[in-house]
Amino acid sequence: MASLPRKLELFYDVLSPYSWLGFEVLCRYQHIWNIDLHLCPSLIGGIMKNSGNKPPALLPQKGKYMFVDLQHLRKFYQVPIQVPKDFFSVILEKGSLTAMRFLTAVKQENPEMLERVSRELWMRVWSRDEDITEPQSILAAAEKAGLSKEQAKSLLEKCSTDKVKSSLRETTEAACNYGAFGLPITVVHVDNKSHMLFGSDRMELLAHLLGEQWQGPVPSPVKGKL
Repeated sequence: MASLPRKLELFYDVLSPYSWLGFEVLCRYQHIWNIDLHLCPSLIGGIMKNSGNKPPALLPQKGKYMFVDLQHLRKFYQVPIQVPKDFFSVILEKGSLTAMRFLTAVKQENPEMLERVSRELWMRVWSRDEDITEPQSILAAAEKAGLSKEQAKSLLEKCSTDKVKSSLRETTEAACNYGAFGLPITVVHVDNKSHMLFGSDRMELLAHLLGEQWQGPVPSPVKGKL
């Protein structure tokens, strides 16, 4: 008898480009590995504050390295990352609170669309250098991802409700309780134990914990699709 899929939680924020890399890899493997992938929209600002961490780009040498690193990873992961021109404004001033509340509402009301809407928000901010903070920008992303105009507007209205706000806060707190100090984190549940892995470059270790085969960031069944 086949074993049950192992639960895998990905905590992410669309403000984090490394979250996008981890997201795409796990979405590619979710039908290859025996896993049950749970996407968990979280707020990176809350996690950084809780842990006392700071964005890497605040340190000049780290920031310089990050820009080069992302260009290498763009090709390696086959994810169309492009650093926004006004990088510091996007990361440090505008933030992602409304976007992550919107994704939380999507998860509650239209969970089957969460992957597509998350991807489109990343595409806006990290590929096309477009806004993800203004209501019209979020609505445009949602509609491009496949939600109707009416669905998108309804979800945007829910962003101000206590239900959505508390859910995002609880998910962010759950990430902190797992030991998060940044995003993404992947939490794998195997043999009645939970293992937290930080970053998008721990996938080979994740495969080892799962007892699965690592085929690189673009496994053969999906090569050429992105």
